Amino acid sequence: MTSFSDYLRPGAKGHLIGIGGVSMSPLAEVLSGMGLVIRGSDMNESDKVLSLRRKGIEVCIGHDAANIAPDAEFVVRTAAVHDDNVEIVEAHRRGIPVFERTQAWGTLMRDYKNAICIAGTHGKTTTTSMSTHILMAADRDPTVMIGGTLPLLKAGHRVGNGDTIILEACEYYNSFLSFSPTVAVILNIEEDHLDFFKDLEDIKRSFRRFAELVPADRGCVVANIDDKNTMDALAGINRRVMTFGLSPEADVHAENITSNGDQSEFDVYYKGEFFQHIGLQVPGVHNVKNALAATAAAICVGISPNSVKYGLAGFTGAGRRFVFKGKYNGADVYDDYAHHPGELKALFDAVEPLGYKRIIAVFQPHTYTRTKALFGDFVEQLRRPNLTYLAEIYAAREKNTLGISSSDLAREIPNSLYFPTFDELEKSLRWTASPGDLILTIGAGNVYTVGEHIVAKNK
Repeated sequence: MTSFSDYLRPGAKGHLIGIGGVSMSPLAEVLSGMGLVIRGSDMNESDKVLSLRRKGIEVCIGHDAANIAPDAEFVVRTAAVHDDNVEIVEAHRRGIPVFERTQAWGTLMRDYKNAICIAGTHGKTTTTSMSTHILMAADRDPTVMIGGTLPLLKAGHRVGNGDTIILEACEYYNSFLSFSPTVAVILNIEEDHLDFFKDLEDIKRSFRRFAELVPADRGCVVANIDDKNTMDALAGINRRVMTFGLSPEADVHAENITSNGDQSEFDVYYKGEFFQHIGLQVPGVHNVKNALAATAAAICVGISPNSVKYGLAGFTGAGRRFVFKGKYNGADVYDDYAHHPGELKALFDAVEPLGYKRIIAVFQPHTYTRTKALFGDFVEQLRRPNLTYLAEIYAAREKNTLGISSSDLAREIPNSLYFPTFDELEKSLRWTASPGDLILTIGAGNVYTVGEHIVAKNK
């Protein structure tokens, strides 16, 4: 059976399907930089596609069997490309081995001294971004793959020449089990992706298997001591574990936390000794915890306290994580990617102390299965804003076989309004917005366009 490592040699010819994707485009760059001859295909033109072409990587738009060159030796596909894709069918017909994107990244990680993989139900993008800031401040020249845009990089990825790679590690379809971490970070474990996992215990088993990918003789598992599910999943594991959290029992913990608007300050202690004073430019206790996780990962790879301090000081947020969009009729408009009840709780916990007259949430649920499985938890959190606007569920990869709608949520949430279209929602939002309000567009779909539209109309 062939392994992806068999093709990591100069001159090997590969074809990447979905090459413009958030983790496929940096993969193409890394492979090309190693001397492989890479080409690929994508459904649409994009900035990433144009950037790849500028680097000499040929990209075809649209999927066609003819896109795979006669001398192609291997194919890598993104998770959205299935076996009925014409290029996959052609690769199989010709006997060309097809690898998953995560298999490729997992193999590449083995060439790095430090491979930091950040997993968890919530906080992966923010913590990966914070860790990137720290590694950049330490001049480690890292290779980075983030599931969102980081202003520091002006992109969601970076191809470096250092000995460290840092990536988000998603549990969906057990993708992270293809990785090869030397530092495996687990931020938290909650019920999610129940269209794949059987239940919470099934999810916990996968996270334990992820942690066990860390070599027993080196490396480290970084774990949230305040999260019972995480600690249960790791009970008795034969790996070095470094805990983080607000509990003074954690190896890395915070003391003297103070908040001023959307900023926080705190002292980090490592194994009972003062490590560094940290200032954050993002709000909320959840971001203090994310910073502690990033700090623990940094300690695992030998980063100095000053690099942690200056790296975190420069972090102002990742793309679609509490991003200020502008003002409309005196109201502040922010956007956030939260699409799970746990993320909603962290977001509302962060913004409620900020002193706004009203909090108006514009929420677009993400997938029918998640909305159905976590219905009661969504209702509990969406009751917290002064007013909740509900857009229809964003289907993503699903079909509505459950017969569920955002209107079902609206019936259970006081002070909520359901709108079947964005046009109707925006019209009502423009009418109700007033000075002193905080308007939050929330969700993993295209709800961010609502905030962008009303801010544009204010100009």
